[in-house]
Amino acid sequence: MGSSGNSPCASCKLLRRRCAKDCIFAPFFPSDDPHKFAIVHKVFGASNVSKMLQELPLQQRADAVSSLVYEANARMRDPVYGCVGAISYLQNQVSQLQMQLAVAQAEILCIQMQQESTTPLINHQHIIEHDEKSFSLLQSNISSINPQLMINFSTSSNIVVHQEPLKRESLWT
Repeated sequence: MGSSGNSPCASCKLLRRRCAKDCIFAPFFPSDDPHKFAIVHKVFGASNVSKMLQELPLQQRADAVSSLVYEANARMRDPVYGCVGAISYLQNQVSQLQMQLAVAQAEILCIQMQQESTTPLINHQHIIEHDEKSFSLLQSNISSINPQLMINFSTSSNIVVHQEPLKRESLWT
């Protein structure tokens, strides 16, 4: 499958070797995109990439190359954690946004309850039962969104938010 014409693929060009007809790299690393192979070679090594591709069925090789290129780029940006570092960062962002959402929902509920308590109702027992149901419903919704988040309600509209510190899990266990 060598590259078209006499031009070697990006791999063979970088490694300064003749691009064979059955070159495993040629279909995935064309000569017009040398950076793609250079970064994969720098991070993984040509022989490791060759071994990985040989172990895969032909129909999965293109996806594997895309994945290797993506991971190699991530490793260049973050040599310690690579893609896992980016994923961890995004998970922390999601967790913080979930906490902000839960606090906003709690504030909305408190405002609604204050408005209800200022409107005269004949049955005060109904208000107390409604408040307790609303609080427990909100608490269960919040814990399903973020189990690390605990909101304590007092009888006034003050809301106290406690969040356990985010634990950095081992990335390689």
